[in-house]
Amino acid sequence: MDFTFTEEQRAAVEAARAVFSDVAPDRAPSPALTPGAVAEDIDRELWQELARTDLLGLTLSPDHGGAGLDPIALCLVLRESAKVLARVPLLESCAVATTVQRYAEGGLAAELLPRVATGELILTAAANGRSGHDPAELAVTARPYGEGEGEGEGSPQGGGAAADGSGWVLDGVQTAVPWARVADRIAVPSHTARGRAVLALVPRTRDGVTLEDQVSTSGELLAEVRFDAVRVEARELIETEGCWDWLRSLLTTGTCALALGLGERVLAMTAEYTGKREQFGFPVATFQAVAVQAADRYIDLRAMEATLWQAAWRLSADAGGPLPAADVAVAKIWASDGVRRVVQTAQHLHGGFGADTDYPLHRFHAWAKQIELSLGPATAHEEALGDLLAAHPLG
Repeated sequence: MDFTFTEEQRAAVEAARAVFSDVAPDRAPSPALTPGAVAEDIDRELWQELARTDLLGLTLSPDHGGAGLDPIALCLVLRESAKVLARVPLLESCAVATTVQRYAEGGLAAELLPRVATGELILTAAANGRSGHDPAELAVTARPYGEGEGEGEGSPQGGGAAADGSGWVLDGVQTAVPWARVADRIAVPSHTARGRAVLALVPRTRDGVTLEDQVSTSGELLAEVRFDAVRVEARELIETEGCWDWLRSLLTTGTCALALGLGERVLAMTAEYTGKREQFGFPVATFQAVAVQAADRYIDLRAMEATLWQAAWRLSADAGGPLPAADVAVAKIWASDGVRRVVQTAQHLHGGFGADTDYPLHRFHAWAKQIELSLGPATAHEEALGDLLAAHPLG
């Protein structure tokens, strides 16, 4: 299997490294020392720098001001962003924008995507459902405008409904929506009366949308977003089959890329520390017990890397059937367990120094735990993979 990256993909990595080279993991207050969210806003300076270097439109076509690259390139850039704990909605905004480009009909893509590429418009996705465990598309209902309305309520008044009365009405709750307070539009998966999954691009300020603050394990500000008879225009809702499944897979694969980048940075920190820390006159890195643990974590990272690129390649290659879902599930299994093992070993090998809030390891630990929680337990992915393989025998 050849995972050699193209010249364009390598150029994207170099551009990302140049942007992130000046970003320190402690640009925001420590989550261990901050009651509540570490900040109310994203890192605007970094966001503008990403826009200036064309990294926000990485996967968008040149027609929309983008570079025309694939999900592999996005994952490469996300990997670099996690090494510095970049506080920007790079994954969410790029994933939603790519999905709009791929599935939206009419003028929605032309309206939104050029502004995404320049950093003017921020997108996010509600992917956690009501509780974080149930399918996200089941947490919100979508019905055609006018269906179930009382007498005299058929004429739309603002709120996004079209002048001819067409459009949709959303009701429900999505929890732990990242960057919801700063996003201009939220991609909301929902289901119709026939159980079909659709995806709505809802402006955050639309009538009927309310946000309740939530704080993640990493200290970032999330939101529980409620939709109370929220009207969306027909062109703001994507009905194409497979749209939500593809966005969910891209979000998950991108999260695996974040886990890999974070794990690589943490292992590098551990190698540097154990190479300098001495006991009995020798660096602790030369002790067999330390070297074996570090080697095990290196193996975890290489497995995370191989499964990540396999999943990203499936998405980039537009492979049909059950294979993309299976590869994404495998990547989730390794990323969820692997990032946890890496930071646990790092804390162990750092000793008490790993808990020092003047040292950045505790920040990486908090981010790793948030990534692990967002991916879900590996055992659940193993069960889902087993069900998938049973329903679609590969032989």
